[in-house]
Amino acid sequence: MHAFTKVLLAAIASGSVTVHAQTFTSCNPTSKSGCPSDPALGKAIEYDFTQGAPSDFSVSTGSAPTFTKEGGVFTIAKKGDAPTITSKWYMMFGHYDIKVKAAPGQGVISSLVLQSDDLDEIDWEWVGSASEEVQTNYYGKGQTTTYDRGKTVAAPGSQAEFHTYSLDWTSEAITWSIDGKTVRTLTPETADKDQYPQSPMMLKIGPWVAGDVGQPQGTVEWAGGLIDWSKAPYVMVVESVKAIDYSTGKSYSYGDMTGDWQSIKSDGGKISGTGDPNAQVSDAAPAGTAVSSAASTQSAAANNAAVANSGSTTATAPSSSGTDKPASSGTVKPASSGTAAGTATGAQTSGSSATAATGSNASAATHNSAARIGGSIGAVAFAAAVMIL
Repeated sequence: MHAFTKVLLAAIASGSVTVHAQTFTSCNPTSKSGCPSDPALGKAIEYDFTQGAPSDFSVSTGSAPTFTKEGGVFTIAKKGDAPTITSKWYMMFGHYDIKVKAAPGQGVISSLVLQSDDLDEIDWEWVGSASEEVQTNYYGKGQTTTYDRGKTVAAPGSQAEFHTYSLDWTSEAITWSIDGKTVRTLTPETADKDQYPQSPMMLKIGPWVAGDVGQPQGTVEWAGGLIDWSKAPYVMVVESVKAIDYSTGKSYSYGDMTGDWQSIKSDGGKISGTGDPNAQVSDAAPAGTAVSSAASTQSAAANNAAVANSGSTTATAPSSSGTDKPASSGTVKPASSGTAAGTATGAQTSGSSATAATGSNASAATHNSAARIGGSIGAVAFAAAVMIL
């Protein structure tokens, strides 16, 4: 059992902690009608961060990263820094390969997050004090009533050199891989009941500080302890991103309030449950002059305040196992007719940049993918083990 799991289990059992997930969406289609559609990636595209800032991303939290010959440099130099960029597009089932060198440093978290408007989520997270491992996690519809979904896997040299972290997401399975080697697989049957992610997702990239004065003790312990600001800056570097959308079209919208993938509609294309993870990119995406600032950019403090007011609760800490046990039932059903197809159509390829975001979507949703733990346990249910995003 992970050391922090023991600490948090004891704390929860004693009633000494409350847990808050830093998850927020401006319009949840499963609880509110009239949410705007999500701009679709609808193709395969590759971003070379060594060539400059990608115009298909905006700053969602903190300041913009800088771009050098090494790639996109996400720097934490002072209290409050949490440089995060968010794609202006969404994928509806898909694949990505991202070359990353995680940030070192006790208290520092580096993250890659796929997140939907209805709070489905799939994560990679690196704890700066644990240079030889990475954590994987998932959420369905923002539900945080069970605490056993996180898994920690070996990731040697994650801070010293670049490695390719891949995520393949279909209606049948989610596969996390490092340098082409599968480290975890999740299916609708092995996911917690009604927790299999299956709605259009945006991509979020960036580091943040979990171990800082003022953070809840449980969060600090998970992050390996308090950050040492005298050793700053702490840097996460992203060399490249290849993204493939298994579905096609201009935008994706929710046909009802279920959030089931069969209800998702495509404007001008087709929803596909599977696709080709090796789809070729005809040209690299053009680099912009700078990553644009989103209209709703929030500081880390404002983001935390929004989460605290949301009332959501999450307890998290990862298992050391890379396997997932079957749940009582899955979520994804066979494709019927109409809007969704259960077979592969392959991703379209294009060298043009993705459609720009409209209105509230990606820029308004914020998530640092980690538990906020503090205060008193209140009404938090203690269901099983614990997980960390």
